[in-house]
Amino acid sequence: MLQQKHLLGLAGYPGEDIQTIIDTAFTFREVLDRPIKKVPSLQGKTIVNLFFENSTRTRISFELAQKRLSADTVNFSASTSSLKKGETFKDTAQNIEAMKIDAVVMRHPTPGAPLHLTDHI
Repeated sequence: MLQQKHLLGLAGYPGEDIQTIIDTAFTFREVLDRPIKKVPSLQGKTIVNLFFENSTRTRISFELAQKRLSADTVNFSASTSSLKKGETFKDTAQNIEAMKIDAVVMRHPTPGAPLHLTDHI
C-alpha cells in the first residue's frame, strides 16, 4: 500500500512507494500480450480524468489503462463544463469530492494546479 494519498511527482516521494509502483507496473506488462487485456485490479473504482487542455494521446492512454484495469471512467473536459459558465476551479473540485470519486487524473496548463486540487479533494 502506498504511503502518500497524492502522486504529483517523484521528488520527495518515498522510495518504497516508487519501487511499489515500478514493481506493480512490471506485473501488468504481460497483460498486453494476452488476447483479453482486462484484469480486475480496479473493479468497483471510479476514476475521473480532468483535462483542462486538449489532448488525444494522453487522455486515450490513461482511459485505456483505466479500462484495462476494470475501473469505471468519467472524462471531464473543461471546454464543455460549467467552468465556461463561471464555475470556479474550487467549485469543480468540491463537486468531484462530493461524488466520492476514487481517483483523479489531471492535465492542466497551469503549474501547481494539481497541487491546488489536492487542497479540495
